Amino acid sequence: MYKKNDIVTIKITDQGATGEGIGKAEGYTFFVKDTIIGDLVQVKVIKAKKSYGYARLMKVIEPSQYRVEPPCPIARSCGGCQLQAMQYAQQLKFKQEKVYNNIKRIAGITDFVMNSIIGMEEPFYYRNKAQFPIGKNKEGKIISGFYAGRTHSIIETDTCMLGMWKNNKDINREILQVVKKFMETYGIEPYDEISHEGLVRHILIRLGAQTGQIMVCIVINGKKLPKAENLIEQLLKISGMKDISLNVNTEKSNVILGNRVISLYGNGYIEDYIGDIKFRISPLSFFQVNPKQTRRLYEKALEYANLTGKETVWDLYCGTGTISLFLAKKAKKVLGVEIVPEAIADAKKNAAMNDIENAEFMTGAAEKVVPEYFARYPQRPECRPDVIVVDPPRKGCDEVLLNVMIAMSPKRIVYVSCDSATLARDIRHLNEHGYSLMEITPYDMFGQSVHVECVALLVRGNDSDLNLKTKDNFAN
Repeated sequence: MYKKNDIVTIKITDQGATGEGIGKAEGYTFFVKDTIIGDLVQVKVIKAKKSYGYARLMKVIEPSQYRVEPPCPIARSCGGCQLQAMQYAQQLKFKQEKVYNNIKRIAGITDFVMNSIIGMEEPFYYRNKAQFPIGKNKEGKIISGFYAGRTHSIIETDTCMLGMWKNNKDINREILQVVKKFMETYGIEPYDEISHEGLVRHILIRLGAQTGQIMVCIVINGKKLPKAENLIEQLLKISGMKDISLNVNTEKSNVILGNRVISLYGNGYIEDYIGDIKFRISPLSFFQVNPKQTRRLYEKALEYANLTGKETVWDLYCGTGTISLFLAKKAKKVLGVEIVPEAIADAKKNAAMNDIENAEFMTGAAEKVVPEYFARYPQRPECRPDVIVVDPPRKGCDEVLLNVMIAMSPKRIVYVSCDSATLARDIRHLNEHGYSLMEITPYDMFGQSVHVECVALLVRGNDSDLNLKTKDNFAN
């Protein structure tokens, strides 16, 4: 019915899972980025299939009541903020419905408590981490920025409205300008993905929200950075600079970080707090990017674990031990598992730094370590834990791991998720093997994007001794 380059006027009536608006023309469905439910828009067809197509927004004829003017000048071209044209209250509604609908559709469950999403007081300037690709523009000038959506074309910018500031200063901008000037001064070339030539690939920046400590890691396509001492001298003029390093990534891939870190200045880490627990954060460590919301989420996970001080707890995909140490203050023993050796090293140091002695950490893939431990030591108390906490990557838990969790038969499973679709898939599997979904609380950790974090409580059978405090059932 429609073909490429056709101009069509449609009303946006729904929002897709990745934030695109959905509208119909004569029964034919269009998916249109940068549109909001309620928009009347003129669009240009960019891909047409038999019953649906994709179109580019050309003009907003009548704006939705939920539409706002994005404050970021590159919001539409940058691939990072899919929802910046949407009122924040509507963003929260969209994310809550996304979680609930995934649980209902994929897990096939409706009888559970769906709490109202926990939003941010300030949905900008919250990220404690930024990764800027480095390249050249058409004029040959060295630029930093972010990739345009679904491409590796750099949209030029020295800043990000999601990034934290320090003492009313835009730290990202200040650091990027220093690095780019250094590169220009000494003729150091940015990396080119096509030719695999050039040296500097990315700039990784981390900021301790509570401590104000700053980390800069230069990702390079090589083993050394010429004139590095001059860059160090300039970066150390920035207040709060505590760690400067190189990360070696010579692979022909889109993966940002390699496995080798070369320290140029500092101890190889910065420190920050979540609540009253101090953490060491190294360049390769996973650490939540939104510390205020992270504390709230971890407190909910702790509430769901319902610890009295007598429990044995597994924390799978534990990272640098962030959740583990929260749990250890209330549990008898916590065992953490993480595949990244550097993260486990940090986790052990974090435990010692906080005088926590009842947390033990193991290196390896959870789907390998836990089944092997269970098979080798079936009679040990930790193989019959009271609680298992999981915080897997976006792909969710491996079925092998889910099955050994079921065999361990904990009273409660607390599932922290950054992808409600894989969460729903795993809940379905656990539900089919005797675990009831009791409650889910979503958290907006990534304002302006489509991503939503949530924590779910599952119990073996129907544990009535939960003392749950929140009963605002979204489903009802």
